[in-house]
Amino acid sequence: MKFDMGSTTLSTLTRSTDGSHGDLGTLIQQLIAAAQPLEGKFNGEGKAMFDSFKQHADGITAELNGSLASILGGQSGMDTAFGTGDVEQSDNAKHNMGAANFDAARFSG
Repeated sequence: MKFDMGSTTLSTLTRSTDGSHGDLGTLIQQLIAAAQPLEGKFNGEGKAMFDSFKQHADGITAELNGSLASILGGQSGMDTAFGTGDVEQSDNAKHNMGAANFDAARFSG
């Protein structure tokens, strides 16, 4: 298997995930607003679960946003690591080529 990734892949992914990070909180708030007309329509266990959802919605939003922020941090770290590795690989190759004795490899007499 070959793993081939462009130099901008992770930064593009990070930008996309960052956009989703902002959208997530908005979507959860829209879900809460959309569920508002259902308040008072449930009895028993259904009412308890609905009330629990409303009561914990802000906490759920915060936890999801925190998790997504951690993913963003990981993507950013990977982007930095890949970029640093790319530069180091190039520097090492240049250093090793400078130290190599290419004349010793000639087969002509």
